[in-house]
Amino acid sequence: MNKIDLSGRVAVVTGGAQGFGRAITERFVGSGARVAIWDMDQVFAQRTANEVGNGTKSYGLDVSDLAAVEKARDATIKDFGKIDILVNNAGIAGVNATVWDTTVEEWRRVMRVNLDGPFVCSKAIVPHMIAQKYGRIVNIASIAGKEGNPNAAHYSASKAGVIALTKSLGKELASYDIAVNAVTPAAAKTAIFDQITQQHIDFMLSKIPRARFVKVEELAAMVAWMASEDNSFTTGAVFDISGGRATY
Repeated sequence: MNKIDLSGRVAVVTGGAQGFGRAITERFVGSGARVAIWDMDQVFAQRTANEVGNGTKSYGLDVSDLAAVEKARDATIKDFGKIDILVNNAGIAGVNATVWDTTVEEWRRVMRVNLDGPFVCSKAIVPHMIAQKYGRIVNIASIAGKEGNPNAAHYSASKAGVIALTKSLGKELASYDIAVNAVTPAAAKTAIFDQITQQHIDFMLSKIPRARFVKVEELAAMVAWMASEDNSFTTGAVFDISGGRATY
């Protein structure tokens, strides 16, 4: 793999127990960073931390709960000394349904994790980054946030919100050495596929010119650079990794 220097950096990866989050955690550790995995599933997260090793630690919490996030932030800073990188990755797909068949409770459940989570985690950690005069925030959005997938309005809208949050926060922090960027991947074969129908999976694949799903390692490689000190100028931007589905 290409060499990206994250030596001495401390990263928080939400939803880091599996899928994109685990791949990002492994890539960060391979690049010299120490990683705090924040995940709802504490047992799973601890197992991942043990398997990744190199000082990786796990913290169980709901990323949409400000009090829980602040507690995890304080524990992470106590354990690692600082937080340099935040990757807002935790997310859920939700139930596939038309807008009129989607319940209000289901809409709010997806929004709470996918959009409230990145807002709450950023709100809690940004003041620490400002105080230390350095930070990198990477938000994992989705190609669905650019194009909107049918029968997934809640997921698509939440990821569009993540893109807008990225642009707003990037502008707010532009005068600091804190870069805030988003990545919009196509779907990958992760546990999130267990939440959606085969029909929806086939629809997503049919839209990708490369005719395959993105690999988690491919996304992790892009995120590692976005989280590095080398990414010193770009902020409020959206990095596409959709296999040619989106060209803007």
